[in-house]
Amino acid sequence: MTKVVIIGGGPGGYEAALVAAQLGADVTVVERDGIGGACVLTDCVPSKSLIATSTRTTYVREADHLGIHIPGVHEERSDVEVHVSEVNPRIKRLAEAQSEDTHARLAKEGVKVIRGEARLVDPHIVAVDDERMRADVVLLATGAHPRELPTARPDGERILTWRHLYDLDELPERLIVVGSGVTGAEFASAYQSLGSDVTLVSSRELVMPTQDSDAAGVLEDVFARRGMTVLSRTRAESVVNTGEGVQVTLSDGRVVEGSHCLMTVGMIPNTEGLGLEEAGVRLADNGFIDVDRVSRTTVPGVYAAGDCTGVNMLASVAAMQGRIAMWHALGEAVAPLKLSTVASTVFTHPELAAVGASEDDVRSGRIDGRSVTLPLNTNPRAKMNEVNDGFVKLICRQHTGIVLGGVIVGPRASELILAVSVAVQQRLTVDDLAHTFAVYPSLSGSVTEAARSLMLASPE
Repeated sequence: MTKVVIIGGGPGGYEAALVAAQLGADVTVVERDGIGGACVLTDCVPSKSLIATSTRTTYVREADHLGIHIPGVHEERSDVEVHVSEVNPRIKRLAEAQSEDTHARLAKEGVKVIRGEARLVDPHIVAVDDERMRADVVLLATGAHPRELPTARPDGERILTWRHLYDLDELPERLIVVGSGVTGAEFASAYQSLGSDVTLVSSRELVMPTQDSDAAGVLEDVFARRGMTVLSRTRAESVVNTGEGVQVTLSDGRVVEGSHCLMTVGMIPNTEGLGLEEAGVRLADNGFIDVDRVSRTTVPGVYAAGDCTGVNMLASVAAMQGRIAMWHALGEAVAPLKLSTVASTVFTHPELAAVGASEDDVRSGRIDGRSVTLPLNTNPRAKMNEVNDGFVKLICRQHTGIVLGGVIVGPRASELILAVSVAVQQRLTVDDLAHTFAVYPSLSGSVTEAARSLMLASPE
């Protein structure tokens, strides 16, 4: 029986363990914090739970547009009471429950779980404290942790990373968010909805510079309309805890004051102290583990998955990397990871979801394609729900009509993108989508409508 040892119990680790157990391997997972790893315990699950709460708060504030008048609550005032002392314990309970459920699933499948810190003694021996385990296959799934600036060291009180947020007893009155990537935008949106006065510091002209520019523009407009201050084209040089609040000095010389500062300036891989380089595992200059598209490292029998590889820091990608590693290591047929089919979401309100090729790919000539964008405010279901912000964008190949990508900005975009993701993965055409029934009325109807627009506009 093949012996598999997995270091790290996050999505890359536990999904790999389930596959390996299903294929008859003897599987051990070593995890220092708890099954689910940082994704479940401190990052993805808690943050999306917080965002779900903030979205409900927005719906309450905007209810009067639908004729529902809640005494004392108006959209332009932050008078919905949010009790963080109740919100955060609930979030922690949800995270622990998810961790326990995943642990139980692993136990049911016969996976052994060891609590502790692991390191490679050599490519086939894993050490956990004084114990040594021999392994035919090793999977490294150790994740990453928030990057810190030497001039803005988080203290857990007023200078924070997102892993400190769930220990707060009160809502930050004036929150300065440094970093306008996905994580920064999500928390800025959430805390603005919860009632904080939010300032977002962005080094670029638009927030979320790696996302579709039209989508980023919509979200920035929504942020401004809801009262958020966005400081563009500047960086935080230093952050000081004054005792009563924080002072953030910017690269353009301005000093911004707030009650708290949230640092969202990137991630550092958890690869130190694992014995990787001594075992021959090659690391990139930034510390991430070099892997190929079937999750192999530079050492035979040693694989890696998830944030420690830096391939694409999404839980779904980590999970697929882990599955692919086990399928490959245990002799199953496997397709290499294809990043062009990965769907991603920014869980702001409204949400932004995207998959595949971008409109910039079309404009730059990198792909021979065409696109169409339909605003959601023309969709009947959107009108019923007073949804005025957002759109559906669909991209296809110029002559064949094969769907190459899409972007959706709107409520539940994370769910709506699945139809486009399936089309990209299965190489469906706009004709295929156009002839697919969509419920009427539904937001997903805009996906099929966009496909019909591209079908009708197809070149002769």
